[in-house]
This record gives sequence, C-alpha cells and structure tokens, in this order.
Amino acid sequence: MSWAVAFVVCLFISTSTAQLQVGFYQNSCPNAESVVASVVRQATLSDPTIPAALLRLHFHDCIVQGCEGSILIQSPATGNQEKDSSNHAGLRGFDVIDNAKAQLESQCPGIVSCADIVALAARDAITLTQGPQYDVPTGRRDGRVSNIADANSMPQVRDSINVLKSKFAAKGLSDKDLVLLSAAHTIGTTACFFLENRLYSFSTNSQSDPSINPSFLPELQAQCPQNGNVNVRIPLDRGSGNIFDIQILRNIRSGFAVIESDAALYQDDSTRAVVDSYIGLFGNLFGPSFEQDFAESMVRMGSIGVRTGSDGEIRRVCSAFN
Repeated sequence: MSWAVAFVVCLFISTSTAQLQVGFYQNSCPNAESVVASVVRQATLSDPTIPAALLRLHFHDCIVQGCEGSILIQSPATGNQEKDSSNHAGLRGFDVIDNAKAQLESQCPGIVSCADIVALAARDAITLTQGPQYDVPTGRRDGRVSNIADANSMPQVRDSINVLKSKFAAKGLSDKDLVLLSAAHTIGTTACFFLENRLYSFSTNSQSDPSINPSFLPELQAQCPQNGNVNVRIPLDRGSGNIFDIQILRNIRSGFAVIESDAALYQDDSTRAVVDSYIGLFGNLFGPSFEQDFAESMVRMGSIGVRTGSDGEIRRVCSAFN
C-alpha cells in the first residue's frame, strides 16, 4: 500500500475509533502484534486456507455481539455457546488464536485480549494474501457472554439484498461497507451445500438463479452436481481464490458470483453503484481506492460493540471465561 493510502487510513483510524488506539500495547506488551503476525504466518505456511478462515472468524465475532471474542467460547457440556449456532458452521482458526494467546500469556500475562488477537490475526491474514496493510486500533476487552441465540442475526447466504442491508445497518454499517466486507470473499471457499438451492431449486419459475452468467452455470453444476457431495468446497472468487484482489467485484458484475448473497449486490441500485465505482469505465483511474476503502471498512467493523476500559475481562485462555 502506498504512503498516501497508509496516511489516509491512519487518519481515518484516528478520527473514527476514539475508544480504541493504534499501538495500545506498545508499553504493556511491545511484541504483541509481532507475535500474532508470526503465529499467523506459520499457520499459513502449514495451511494456505487459514487466512480466509481467520478473516471469517473476525467477521463472525464482530457482526453478532460485537468484537469481544464471544465466538471463541467453547462449552461441550451445554452446546449453547455462540459458536454452536448453525449460522457459524465451518468456522475455523480457533487453534491459531489459541496459539497466539498462549505465547502472549507467557510473555505478558493478563495483558492482551482475545478479541484483539482475532482482529490482528484478520489483518495479518489479509496482508499475507497480498491485501492492504493497515493499522488495527487495539484495546478491546473480552466479553463475558456467549449465547447461541445471539447468532440468529447473522447475515445468511440466501438473504435478500434488503435483508442484508438491514442487518448491516443494524450494526452501524453502510451499503458501501456491505459491498466491501462481502468482497472479503476474494479469498476462501464455500461448500456446495450453500449452492444447492441456487443451482437446482431456486424458485417456482426457474430451476437455477437467472443472475448466474449462462456460461458459468454448467461450471458450477459440474463442481456441485445435483445429489452430489454437499461438502465439496469451491473457491468463492472464480479465478482468483487465493489472492486478495478486486477480481471478486468484477465477477459479481459479470454474473460470476458463486454465492447468492454476493450476486445480490449487483441487483440493487445502491450496492451496484458501489461495485461499479471500483471497476466501472473510469473506476480504475479516477474512482476510489478499493484497498483503502476495504481497510477502512475493516476498522469500522472492528469497532462494533467493543468493550474497553474496565468493561469485560482479559481472558487467560480464549475458549473460556475467567
């Protein structure tokens, strides 16, 4: 990312997240961010799919109760924790967060929150996949509540564009944020399970979603055949599934979106205008910076419902309340 872009992102951070602070651990745990970055880097070397998992983990944590680590709590005995919701199916990366936390506890016990580790790990995941570098304001504390029912408000693959806009607005996120945060699908995969209706029983009038480019439909159906293995995973970003780039928006505009919620972004005047602003005729030359705006949306999302000061706790282990 250029110096100019970095400056603008830093300026945005300084004016929009007064509760948090870039470099919060500078004195109390100087190596905090480098420890998290190292753990994420090593995990990615072992499993290249980890960056997408960590990015998704941050989104799922923030979009429910706020960025306070409630998604990390595990309680096999009850099965009533937030992560037990089917709306969080397939979430991974918990071991990466636990590893970073263990290392930080050995260096700076009781200092770095699990919520901050999740936010930092997501940023490092983006950087490792050639996405923008940006500062993450820290100082979050961990919440003391994790309830399965709270995940009912999660955006869903089959939500209409109006429902998606409403769910994001309820968290203080704009239509522009909806497009940008959905563009995180530039890395990662989805299971054929989430494409079944879109490919074979979309509506009473159409077997498949008519928004799918006709040349793309047989490709999707070949990867996810009817009555086939619904656990097969395919890239969310056709042709560029391992690199953080703007290709996901080009695919959405051209009818090559893999999942229904991404395709819906081009079926609404407001969100379509956002997509076009980055990839339209003059978007590349005179339009806004996709990387800069994505970074700003990530910082904005990372500020939802944060606990700071004496609110919440600093967990000793991320999977359990103190």
